[in-house]
Amino acid sequence: MEYRYLGHSGLKISEVTYGNWLTHGSQVENDIATQCVHAALDAGITTFDTADVYANTKAEQVLGDALKGQRRESLEIFTKVYHPTGPKGPNDSGLSRKHIMESINGSLTRLGTDYVDLYQAHRYDYETPLEETMQAFADVVRQGKALYIGVSEWRADEIRAGHALAQDLGIHLISNQPQYNMLWRVIEDEVIPASQELGLSQIVWSPIAQGVLTGKYKKGQPLPEGSRATDEAGGARAVQRFLDDEILDGVAKLEPIAAELDLTMAQLAIAWVLSNDNVASALVGASRPEQIASNAAAAGVTLEADVLARIDAAIGHLAERDPAKTVSPATRPS
Repeated sequence: MEYRYLGHSGLKISEVTYGNWLTHGSQVENDIATQCVHAALDAGITTFDTADVYANTKAEQVLGDALKGQRRESLEIFTKVYHPTGPKGPNDSGLSRKHIMESINGSLTRLGTDYVDLYQAHRYDYETPLEETMQAFADVVRQGKALYIGVSEWRADEIRAGHALAQDLGIHLISNQPQYNMLWRVIEDEVIPASQELGLSQIVWSPIAQGVLTGKYKKGQPLPEGSRATDEAGGARAVQRFLDDEILDGVAKLEPIAAELDLTMAQLAIAWVLSNDNVASALVGASRPEQIASNAAAAGVTLEADVLARIDAAIGHLAERDPAKTVSPATRPS
């Protein structure tokens, strides 16, 4: 495993982060989830990402239980706040001071830790003044409940405004967590330049495009049984945008590239996002422990310029690049 600094901070995180969206507390039994976490540790992964909304708080609990007995100082534990949790009352979502202060306490209890290394705004909250949100985050940091602050799926102008307030408050806004992969490049034109200027890194989710970049979905063939695309309760909608015949043809052209490099298709996809200097880590999940070691092996892989050019020739023209696709809900979800 290789490690990178997160933004302009002294915090190092593993190039591959273990995340538990759609798995812990829902699709994967708790004992298998624990095996996956232990496989991640065995692979050298030290960074673990979750959110209070995942499985309506259950995912945090499962991760906390799986990490019991580990040396806390050797781990980087991240979580998020914004989406509705609990009974989903009028103040059970968003980035109000009330919701942030109550949510951090709940997350710490479920995770079994006194602090998280990174506390992230899961989306931008248009119903709460940004000043209120950032002041609440600053107080969370000063109370020792979080070491650093991050955001997820914020636009470039929102990141700039949040960073300016964080500086005024004397706290460190060091990361953004966007979707990013060979087929979804909407952060490249605006978010990444702003982040480079301000000292933020990206912790990217969906580096293998919900499994499409593994090559398991084939044009004209039935969806693989048990795949995410067949699970209406957990991610099928997110996969649909990538199941276009032209995209699947393009992905098939990556197979000889991966084979020449002695990489799996997933490793190639993860190594591709890590080839962007502004990406600190790629988030991967797993439903089986053996998936972890394979995906973690993408850390430290260098893709030469000619390989990157061949990948662009195969699917670069199929990628979504519109910065306007980075968007938070206009109103708080309920």
